[in-house]
Amino acid sequence: MPRWHGKDDRRTMARHASETRPTTPAVRARGLRVVRGGRRGVVVVDGLDVDVPAGQVVGLLGPSGSGKTSLIRAVVGVQQDVTGVLEVLGLPAGDPRLRRRLGYVTQSPSVYADLTVRENLRYFARVVGVGEDRVTRVLSDVDLARLSGRPVGQLSGGERARTSLAIALLGEPDLLVLDEPTVGLDPVLRRDLWALFHALASNGVSLLVSSHFMDEAERCDRLLLLREGRLLADGTPAELLAATGTTSAEDAFLALVEGGPR
Repeated sequence: MPRWHGKDDRRTMARHASETRPTTPAVRARGLRVVRGGRRGVVVVDGLDVDVPAGQVVGLLGPSGSGKTSLIRAVVGVQQDVTGVLEVLGLPAGDPRLRRRLGYVTQSPSVYADLTVRENLRYFARVVGVGEDRVTRVLSDVDLARLSGRPVGQLSGGERARTSLAIALLGEPDLLVLDEPTVGLDPVLRRDLWALFHALASNGVSLLVSSHFMDEAERCDRLLLLREGRLLADGTPAELLAATGTTSAEDAFLALVEGGPR
C-alpha cells in the first residue's frame, strides 16, 4: 500500500494535483490561544499565527507537551477555551458544514473491538452516508482487505490504527488530521503509512500529521515545529536545515531551541 503502476503514473498524478491545488490554506490561524483547565488554567497554545497549505502533507512536530494535540483538537472543533481566529477549509473551526469534509484520527484507535474490521467500516459508512463500494475501496487503500472479517479486538496495534484511518477516509475528506498516527508501529508500517499519506495528497487531500518522531520530518512537504505552545519554525525540511546549518530535523530543532543557526 498504496498501489501504483509505475513512476510515470505518480508523476502524472502529482503534476495534475499541483495544477488543480486550491490556493486557500487548509487551515488558517491568527492569534490562536488554547488554555487547558479553564480560562485561568495553563496556556498550551500561545498566540499562534500559521497557515497550513492545501494539498500537502504538513508535519506538526515537537516533544510531548508542546501543544500538538491541543492544536489538532482545536482544528477539528472539539477543544474548549480557544480564542483567536481559526479557519478550516475557509470555515470557522467546528462549523457543522465541515463534518463531511474533515477526517480525524485520534491517538487511540476509535473502533469497536467486538466488531470485525468490515463491520466497523459499515457502521461508520452509514453515519457518513456512503455505500459498500466505498468500504471495499478504503479497505484496499489501507491494506486491510485480507483482515476485513477479523474482530478488531484480535488485531495488532498497527492494524487497529489502520482501521481508524480507514474510517476517517470513508467520507473522502478534503482535510485529514492525524494525531500521532505512527506511534507504536514498526518501521515498515510507518513507511507504508507515509506512502499512503503522500498518495492521498497527490489526489488533492490536505494532511496535518502530528508526530514526535523527528526522523519523520523529512517525509513531510512542510514542517511546523512547536515547543511549549509556540511556533519555533515553519518551512520545508530543506529550508529549516539551511536556516539552522544542520543536517537533520532533530539537530535543526535543537538549534532553534538553543537560539538560532549553528
